[in-house]
Amino acid sequence: MTAQAPEQLCVDGHCLIVLERTLQAAFPEEGCALLLGQTRGTTLELHRVWPCCNSWEPAQERDHRFKLDPREQLLAQRWAREKELQVIGAAHSHPSSSAIPSATDLELCFGPTLMLIRSGLEQNPWRAWWISGEEGPSEPRELPLRQGLAAGDQRLGK
Repeated sequence: MTAQAPEQLCVDGHCLIVLERTLQAAFPEEGCALLLGQTRGTTLELHRVWPCCNSWEPAQERDHRFKLDPREQLLAQRWAREKELQVIGAAHSHPSSSAIPSATDLELCFGPTLMLIRSGLEQNPWRAWWISGEEGPSEPRELPLRQGLAAGDQRLGK
């Protein structure tokens, strides 16, 4: 599958609040969620957050690893299609490290997709990354994160 690489991520403020609380609720473990939205030109728009449980095993490693349950992913995809949205990526927290994808994050990620990470250490904790999913090791590309969606967007009222 190929996808045009986005140039930025636009996030509704409400989604950031939901995402912040979802990820903080998992502390001291890594929290995780799926991101539902759409692509408009070269902009990814985040419209909904689908909170998920960290199912990484062994459980004692969840402070620095996460895994999304495949059943949650299927449910999110089905719900998103019904709402004319897509799963545009996933978010997770790094409670004790910076908001940069780890080698394990990249190894287990199937692109093209968005990876949104919240650091527990940084003053500006959110960073968005585009993972291309090309053959071989994929270098993540940081995306500018803009709060607010395009004027006239009707999705938030659904």
